[in-house]
Amino acid sequence: MTAPARFIDIHVLQSVPFANLNRDDTNSVKTVLYGNVLRTRVSSQSWKRAQREKFQELIGAQALRTRRIGERVTRELQQRGWPEQLAQRAGGHIAAGSSIKFELGKKPDDSKQIVPNKVLTNAMVYVPEIAVGELADLAQEFREQLENAADIKKPTDKSVLPQDRIEGVLRSRNGVINLFGRMLAEIDAAGVDGAVQVAHALTTHGTDVELDYFSAVDDITAAWNDSAGSAHMGHAEFSAGTFYRYATVDLRDLAVNVGDDATAVRELLTAFLRSFIESLPQAKKNSTAPHTIPALAHISVRTDRPLSYAAAFEKPVAAAREGGFTDNSIERLDSYAAAANKLLGASRVLNAGWTSLETKEPTGLGARADSFDDLIAAALDAALGTAGAAAA
Repeated sequence: MTAPARFIDIHVLQSVPFANLNRDDTNSVKTVLYGNVLRTRVSSQSWKRAQREKFQELIGAQALRTRRIGERVTRELQQRGWPEQLAQRAGGHIAAGSSIKFELGKKPDDSKQIVPNKVLTNAMVYVPEIAVGELADLAQEFREQLENAADIKKPTDKSVLPQDRIEGVLRSRNGVINLFGRMLAEIDAAGVDGAVQVAHALTTHGTDVELDYFSAVDDITAAWNDSAGSAHMGHAEFSAGTFYRYATVDLRDLAVNVGDDATAVRELLTAFLRSFIESLPQAKKNSTAPHTIPALAHISVRTDRPLSYAAAFEKPVAAAREGGFTDNSIERLDSYAAAANKLLGASRVLNAGWTSLETKEPTGLGARADSFDDLIAAALDAALGTAGAAAA
């Protein structure tokens, strides 16, 4: 008897030209020493945010992660016609009304002076965007109590709004939260284990960080030619390379979060796989426009455990004789996947497929698909059957 599908692994090789997709606190390119060779790295948090934004666009639902939920509700109430002062008080009581500890915001020009009702929760809440409207509706229901209440002026002040009703909204979830999860230990039963794991992307080969010196021309100085020098100068860090990217989805965890709705599961998985393939962090996009697509995408459906192929690149890939790392990276990925699956046992792989810009035919990655959409559909048919296929 064949074991059911448990994990969907997705692997991508993608060449990115001169860029800095993800900077550290000094604006430097992020790196990692792997196989004793320095690589360019993009953190999973950075790429996951880009994926989440694309994913939200695809499923048509948004999630909001913020410490400023009270201010967001204030703005919603003002748009509904509430007086500014009462809307601010309502936002303060909303933010102060849960089990999450809070602090008061300070005046920009005097950091010793607090701003009444500008309540910042110590933990970020993560809620469906529609939760803002639901919290505003709650304030509307208790408007008379808010009109007679005092402002929130210190972290020990109590909200006049019902804590259980506020926390009920903060526990709500949508497809974004069901897939990516939520950490919110301050409220009982609000945490959601994410079904997705995303690896840091790293280049398959060694890279050098390059310094780009730049200067900005003053148009008037240039037109009048009455002074030498530039208006501004500086330098920035960039690198280039072929990245290996990997993520896995735990179908059992996703089913726990979503339930038995086969159509919803398929829609979320389709959107996630598409967003993983198509997303790109946007740092310095205006000065580098690094909008490439993957050279190769490979998806496998596994029964027992996820399997990253990152170790294929522990020994860095060498450039081809005529230059370029992509072809050699595909060959390395292909041979490693074949060897790893043989070692583990091919019966653990229910389905494997790939699609690529290249004309070469890897032999260890399963069946070739003509497009990203065909690749995703084949994987989901194998993992889920045809349930929900028409709707997705």
